[in-house]
Amino acid sequence: MIVDKVQGRVPILMGCGGNNTAAIVNELQTGDFRGVDGILSVCPYYNKPSQEGLYQHFKAIAAATKLPVVLYNVPGRTGVNLKAETTVRLARDCQNIVAIKEASGNLEQVDEIIKNKPRDFDVISGDDSLTFPMISCGAVGVISVIGNALPKEFSKMIRLQMRGEYDPARKIHHRFTDLFSLLFVDGNPAGVKAMLHEMGFIENVLRLPLVPTRISTLQRMSEIMRELKI
Repeated sequence: MIVDKVQGRVPILMGCGGNNTAAIVNELQTGDFRGVDGILSVCPYYNKPSQEGLYQHFKAIAAATKLPVVLYNVPGRTGVNLKAETTVRLARDCQNIVAIKEASGNLEQVDEIIKNKPRDFDVISGDDSLTFPMISCGAVGVISVIGNALPKEFSKMIRLQMRGEYDPARKIHHRFTDLFSLLFVDGNPAGVKAMLHEMGFIENVLRLPLVPTRISTLQRMSEIMRELKI
């Protein structure tokens, strides 16, 4: 459906990951990926593999597809951190591992990856609140949560930074500081769905075990959006 809707207007990155390496490899080898431009593969969750296990996991995934692979490091959700040295090792050893969505929340780790990565490997922010400092360090963009609701406003910050206009970009970053925390206080995507509901785009319905944001969170979101004239 997404491929048909997009009609080639923008690249499509498809999520393909999990904690069973063989199952992911089988999906990549047998699935229909026509119209898909790349794979986003999250670190294995729950079973907490070692760094060598993570390396072998992503190496097997890269070998199973000709598509570009973007690693996704989000230890707050998976329970394991893909360390900088492992990320750089994968970037050097696997030609089609082209980027990482970094959501470790560790700017020192982000900087270590950027400092040591191959020239053609990209670091992408996976954390809205850290996107401004990450791009200042050399990240190339963001895979955003708040961007689902406010793509024009948030992408403007990115474009300003890319042009070296840091002062106006910083002002946008600070305008959204309170919203960043509210989006996650009752779980994700509950926050952004509540925001989209307030904007009139969707119903505020979630699939269990997620439930809608608390009334107090929603009220505070609405207040900030009014203050920002959104």
